[in-house]
Amino acid sequence: MRSLKDLLLILEKIEAAGAGFCSLTEAIGTTTTAGRMMMRMLGSFAEFERAHGTGTHHGGASSGQERGRKGGRRPKLTSDQRSEIIGMLNDGPPAAEIARIFRVHRATVRRIGAQTKMNVR
Repeated sequence: MRSLKDLLLILEKIEAAGAGFCSLTEAIGTTTTAGRMMMRMLGSFAEFERAHGTGTHHGGASSGQERGRKGGRRPKLTSDQRSEIIGMLNDGPPAAEIARIFRVHRATVRRIGAQTKMNVR
């Protein structure tokens, strides 16, 4: 559910159609007053958790940025290693062998070659 408001609107539409909601995985539904109360409580908890979780995530990301960290994965190869691969591609072994040496996939080696407009074997 997107929000408590959406949940309540959907439940009202079900009731207006003369039907009741009964969860197949949990023991809750809207066919009883206790069930309707439980659905509203669960919707409130879900909305609170979503609002709280978003703030926590963004807080952690901005905290990391303040410490000079960037998001995403660290590069597999350093710039020195990339330069060495380019040199090896010029006159060295085939891409598959270079990939084994640097413990990367041969597609990574070929991509480095393509970025430098080289013919890769």
